[in-house]
Amino acid sequence: MDRDTKIKRLRFRAWHRGTKEADLLIGGFFDQHHAGWTDAEIEQFEVLIEEQDVDIMAWAMGTQAVPDHYRGTLMQAMETLNYVPIAR
Repeated sequence: MDRDTKIKRLRFRAWHRGTKEADLLIGGFFDQHHAGWTDAEIEQFEVLIEEQDVDIMAWAMGTQAVPDHYRGTLMQAMETLNYVPIAR
């Protein structure tokens, strides 16, 4: 599958998680960061979003330790939480 098609599929999956909170966290993260990702980071995100939303959210918020296989620049960026869109 070409990169553009993969990005479109990942965006859909990032924004259609099942809860509004997960959509905002995971979808907001995707929208903010995906343009600069390498192919390896895209693959890592692809694996990450197969995890349970509650786990991803807990890792991002620091309430659970991030598993070693997800540690790296992708998860460090997710832990900043500065990408969550908040209506004012």
